[in-house]
Amino acid sequence: MKAHVILFVSALLVVNLINAQEYFPTNDGVKSDDPNPKAFTNAKIYITAHKFIDSGTLVIENGKIIAVGKEVEIPKNAVVFDLKGLYIYPSFIELYSNFGISIPKNSPSYRNGQYNPNRKGYYWNDHIRADQAALDVYSYDKDKAKKLIESGFGLINTHVTDGIVRGSSSLLSLHDGNEQLRVIKPNSAQYLSFSRSKQTQQAYPTSIMGAMALLRQFYLDTEWYTTNNYIPKDLAIEAFAKNKNLVQIFDAGSRLNAIRADLIGDENGVQYTIVGGGDEFERIKEIKATNAAFIIPLNFPKPYDVENPYLTENLSLELMREWQQKPANPKILNDNGIMFAFTTRGLKSLKDFKKNIQKAISYGLDEKVALSALTSIPAKLLGMNNIGNLKKGSLANFLITSGEIFDNESILYENWSNGVQTILADRKLVDIKGSYSYEIAGQSYKFDISGTTQKPKINVQKDSIQLKSTLKREKNWVYVLVDSKTNDTEHFSRISFNVDSLGMPTNAKVFNSTGEAKTITIQKTTTATAKKNDLPKPSIQAMEITYPNMAYGFDEIPTQETILFKNATVWTNELEGILTNTDVLVKKGEIAKIGKNLSNKDARVIDATGKHLTSGIIDEHSHIAASSINEAGHNSSAEVSIEDVINPDDINIYRNLAGGVTTIQILHGSANPIGGRSAIIKLKWGASAKDMIYPNSPKFIKFALGENVKQSNWGGNSRFPQTRMGVEQIYMDYFSRAKAYEKKQKSGNPFRKDIEMEVLLEILNKERFISCHSYVQSEINMLIKVAEKFDFNINTFTHILEGYKVADKMKSHGVGASTFSDWWAYKYEVNDAIPYNAAILHKVGVITAINSDDAEMSRRLNQEAAKAVKYGDVTEEEAWKMVTLNPAKLLHLDGNIGSVKEGKIADLVLWSGHPMSIYTKAEKTLIEGTIYFDINTDLASRNSIEAERNKLIKLMAKEKSGGAQTQAILRTNKPHMHCDYLD
Repeated sequence: MKAHVILFVSALLVVNLINAQEYFPTNDGVKSDDPNPKAFTNAKIYITAHKFIDSGTLVIENGKIIAVGKEVEIPKNAVVFDLKGLYIYPSFIELYSNFGISIPKNSPSYRNGQYNPNRKGYYWNDHIRADQAALDVYSYDKDKAKKLIESGFGLINTHVTDGIVRGSSSLLSLHDGNEQLRVIKPNSAQYLSFSRSKQTQQAYPTSIMGAMALLRQFYLDTEWYTTNNYIPKDLAIEAFAKNKNLVQIFDAGSRLNAIRADLIGDENGVQYTIVGGGDEFERIKEIKATNAAFIIPLNFPKPYDVENPYLTENLSLELMREWQQKPANPKILNDNGIMFAFTTRGLKSLKDFKKNIQKAISYGLDEKVALSALTSIPAKLLGMNNIGNLKKGSLANFLITSGEIFDNESILYENWSNGVQTILADRKLVDIKGSYSYEIAGQSYKFDISGTTQKPKINVQKDSIQLKSTLKREKNWVYVLVDSKTNDTEHFSRISFNVDSLGMPTNAKVFNSTGEAKTITIQKTTTATAKKNDLPKPSIQAMEITYPNMAYGFDEIPTQETILFKNATVWTNELEGILTNTDVLVKKGEIAKIGKNLSNKDARVIDATGKHLTSGIIDEHSHIAASSINEAGHNSSAEVSIEDVINPDDINIYRNLAGGVTTIQILHGSANPIGGRSAIIKLKWGASAKDMIYPNSPKFIKFALGENVKQSNWGGNSRFPQTRMGVEQIYMDYFSRAKAYEKKQKSGNPFRKDIEMEVLLEILNKERFISCHSYVQSEINMLIKVAEKFDFNINTFTHILEGYKVADKMKSHGVGASTFSDWWAYKYEVNDAIPYNAAILHKVGVITAINSDDAEMSRRLNQEAAKAVKYGDVTEEEAWKMVTLNPAKLLHLDGNIGSVKEGKIADLVLWSGHPMSIYTKAEKTLIEGTIYFDINTDLASRNSIEAERNKLIKLMAKEKSGGAQTQAILRTNKPHMHCDYLD
């Protein structure tokens, strides 16, 4: 920054006055180049979006509004501007920007081995940058300011858009006047996000769930620091605490992240203002429940280029809907009482800004609401009442326009920011649009002038033949060049004329190719009709939203039913075994009755003759339905939780339901010895992430052994551990630290709460269960010994492909097994895997389940269970338990699910035949008595999906034929997540 800027910024720290002009002393005491008052008369003045004055007067002085109204006494020394027929609006406010601030463009890799901070005196994690202040690094950008001013913006809130805690912003006035007048509020807001800083290579966090855990710990550390006057000093925490009373703006960028951000805020008593992604309409009830105000981008997607039918096959219905529905987002937010401001964030060009507001209006958004979202609401969110309106005492930030602000034909003449004028167009310029005619040498010509007053366009015709022509305007002189080519000979005519105050042509002359001038008469035959502001706006209807808003989504979220299955073959998984010709009554989400000849007058009766009814399949080890799997930044990430990052829109949920799966445990990956906490969810397709989580489910955490944790396949990483010996030492270290932490906790003295240690203590106190990724016999033995040394048990060894070697030790320890049926040889440490593993473990007495660890295999777990019959002669009933009752036991949920028993939760699957046959299909999948998959509904959906796709393709083709810009169709492959998937 320049030296004088640094000096006045220092002054800001000790002065706390209301108006920007009072922040800074000036040498001459004058705060404007022209100290005289200025009066703007005879204009339609919008004091706010909802209050206007016809033929009113606005008076400003020294950058403030000193009077506004119908009858205003104009100061004698005032400069008067007659704005008859023109409009005055508050100028726009941009809340989300990095205006004038540069940051590194390339985000460094987190695999470079930096695990400690590189800033001394600050928080232990460099991605926490609460000490960043916009004014420390800001430099006025004239080019960007010009574009913003031309778009109607007078104020901009700028901050360093980098890091998880980003520090404070400054509210700036946009004008090329005195630098001292630009800073309206030096510390206007505090910003946060889930994104790593690009200014550091520190590894942690590598994931959204890691960012959430870091924020939770930072809030705890801030409370600890401020309560205990902690030493040594932490400048990041001190800055964060200092700014706690500012508006807290969280850059979420999507509705899923908005809900996650709100969760962090709620846990810490903070109500964030959330920067959204424009997709809030898809889960509007959840968005409304956040009670947050939103900052909404206007970066509506362009239509896709659908000319190539083969490429179009790769375009998902989800993306097609997004194009058609997203412009309705502002209207839906407003209809649901959700306060929002607009932002230009995400726009490739500011030229799209007004177009997209108009598009939102065409989808039903009220123009007054749109104006409020750019003026009074941003002001309200910043807690300022002297901006965003044209009330007496407010700052003189306003626009002068030719018509209604969002009308296509309306011209923005002037943008006054803090009383400093920027002229954008000559408001005395006469409108020349219309139709004209003239004659030259007995030949008749016609031309039409269209476009804007500032940038008109011309179309010249002779005998209905269009001629090449160009038009140039210099104030009220018009110059036209016409190419009247005949018989391969080019004849250029140059025409010039002036327009009078009524827009009529005068002093018209034509210059031929030899330069000879001749006076002609140009008749104006018609005048372009001014746009009437009271005409109704065109209305576009957004397509219906489904839950989730994609293919196979529900029109309405399904509800519980009373259902009676008649004459089924029932696999009970209980002592009764397999029952034939048996009825099962489902009521209030539970299995109410099992027997023959049952009846219920309120029940929906389903004929299950020849079909099989089982409990729902349970996958003990899954990685579907999550936005993040591994937090790889540290060798222990016990502080993170998969529950934070559930993605309820993952199509694999629906595919799993079609395979009879009702419950899964989403495990953290295997990037580190101590991974994150699990999420046990019901596959309630269409429900929210929160509603999918199994209520009061047992607590689990993922541990891992082997190649993944020692990073055999990562390449070039230096994070500890690098060997299997190091993995053992990690466990010894962390559990020893947890015991030491427990002593502090019980000492009665103040102590810093550590989320990671709290979780490890739950393990030591047998309140949290371990599911451990494992392969090799020696490591399995090692972890059993570590657990026994610290007096707890491993709950489940998952994968456990050498489990057959240590089955007796596993049984003695009390640990279960969750294994693959016949996967092997995909990496070195599985060389000794055999397909008889599950059968051997089962026969030794180890509770054995078969899991997927794979989105594709998980919908065929019924067939994976059948392999235990082939490899090892396990009975059909016991093999079926390996994907139902046994995983329920491993998850400590067998009291509620895993078998067909009266009183248990009605998680059921109706199969077309034997449940382990490759020819059998799941016909109905129920969770808690609600049908979430029905094969007949599925088949019907395919026809409606195809019809909707065709409708959307026609709409996009129509847009392109109408001249709209399109975007290319790109193949988007969603990640196939396994244990080793890194975000």
